[in-house]
Parts: sequence; structure tokens; C-alpha cells
Amino acid sequence: MSDFDENPFGPPTVDDPFAVRGASNPPDYARQSQPAVMPTTHQEPQSNFNRNQAQTMSHAEFQRRQEELERKAEKLQRREDELRNMTYNVRLNNWPPLPKNSCGLEPCFYQDINVEINVNFQSVVRQLYHLWIFHSLLMVANVIGTLVLLITYEMFGFFALSIIYALILTPFSFLCWYRPGYKAFRDDSSFNFMVYFFIFFFQFIITVFQAIGLPSGGFCGIIIAIKVFDRSPTGIIVGLLITSIALGFCAAAIMDILLISKIHRIYRSSGASMAKAQAEFTTEFLKNEHVRGAASSAATAVVQSQFQQDRNAPPRY
Repeated sequence: MSDFDENPFGPPTVDDPFAVRGASNPPDYARQSQPAVMPTTHQEPQSNFNRNQAQTMSHAEFQRRQEELERKAEKLQRREDELRNMTYNVRLNNWPPLPKNSCGLEPCFYQDINVEINVNFQSVVRQLYHLWIFHSLLMVANVIGTLVLLITYEMFGFFALSIIYALILTPFSFLCWYRPGYKAFRDDSSFNFMVYFFIFFFQFIITVFQAIGLPSGGFCGIIIAIKVFDRSPTGIIVGLLITSIALGFCAAAIMDILLISKIHRIYRSSGASMAKAQAEFTTEFLKNEHVRGAASSAATAVVQSQFQQDRNAPPRY
């Protein structure tokens, strides 16, 4: 009976199956579809100190890398120069050690004991070089001593001979016995050893005569030192000076005989011989361009003269 209590004139209460559910009060999808917004965080600006520090570090790093590249470039350039010199076998002369601006004079030889000489023989070659220097200094001291004799005793000829000996013996000793000895150890050359022994023997004899000091010989030796000694103060001073020079010549003679004996022992222990020296001489003699040119010119002249004689000869019937 309750169903009949409704107002017959009101809207029906029966649910419409075709009605849209929620049409009168639709849900708010726009509000639900909005993205979630996170609360913003406050970022502090980078300080000037940190920015300057980063710039300083980057500049220092750039400088370091630039210096490293420059060092590598210099190393490569130096290596290229060394390879170029090795390829063309170019070695600049360094002896005698003259300054760059020396009136057009230039070094005549290349000499480097640490580079060219075997480690086992470097000390011997240095002793040979120092001995040559000692001989040269003795020649200078001899000139000074004879100058004192010229001033004191008017020995003009003695002084002139000392200058001539100094100008001749100093370069000739370098060329005739030091350079052959140097090249003998550098190239292991029996021929240069033979040249050194031959010339250095005469050097020893000359040093003995220098130590003796013959009258009018041009050397301040023992005889001259005894001769100039007298009771006067001048004679004593001059005599002591000449005696010191004479003792220097005696020391040089002793060092000569000791060094030549030492080098001879090294030469004998190396297996060198006279036959090897002759073979080296023949090889070097034939390799010499001047010798080959002279031989070629002589052969050409002989052939041309023979053809000329055949041409000028009367015909034979």
C-alpha cells in the first residue's frame, strides 16, 4: 500500500535506465588531472671566489700543458738534428777551442774523448793529452827563462832559438804524436800505433836533450842552470828559475817513458801486429782520393804519350 502513497501528479520515482549517472553533479576531472607541483628549492648563486679559483686552475693547467708541449717540441727538434748529423756524418770541429769572433780563425779538428774513445782507454788518452799540454807549457816556460837570460846575460841567440823551438815543436808534437795516438785508440788502428811509437820515441830523445840543456842549444836545462849560478843575488834567483825549468824537462822525460811503456803494453795485448799495420796502410793509401787521382792522371798521361808516339812514328812498309 505504500506504493500508492506517492503523488499521482508528481514526477515518477521510477529510475530511468537511460539516464546518465552523475549528470546533475558531474565530477571535477580537470582539478584531478592537473600535474603535481613540487615545492621549489632556493639555489644560492655561485660565489666569485669559486669562479676565480676555477679560472685560475684552468689558466695554470693551460700554462703547464703549453710548457710541456714546448719541451717535447725542443726534444724532437734536437733529436732531428742528431739524426741529420748522424746521417751525413757531420761533426763540427771543436779544437782548438777558439771564440766565435777570432779574426776568421776556426777550429781545425774534432776531438771528444768521451764520445770517440772507448771507456776502457779514456784515461790513457787523457793522460796523453795532458802530457802534450805539459810539454807545451814547458816550451812557454823555456821562452820566459831565456828572456830572463837575455835581460841578465845578453844571450840573444839563446832567446831566439827558444822562440823558434816553441813555434815548431808545439804544433808538430800535436800533429805527429798526439793525433796518431788519439786516432789509434779511436779507430783501433795498428798503423797509427806504429806512427805514434816512432815519433814519440824521438820526442823522448828531444826531451832528454832539453833537460840536459846544452850550451847555445836554446833550452834551459841542467847545464845552463849550473852555469848561471853565482854568489850574487841575481845569479841565485836566475839559477833557481832555470833549475825549475830543467826539473820540468826531467819530469817530462820520465812521464814520456812511462806513458809509452803503458801504451805499448796495451798495444801488445790488443793483438795488433806489423802485418796488420801494413794492411791498414795499404788500404788507406788506396782509399785516398788524392792518391787515386794522381795514379789516374799518371796512367792517362802514359796512355796518351803512347798513342802520340804511335801516331808520329813513320809508316813501315
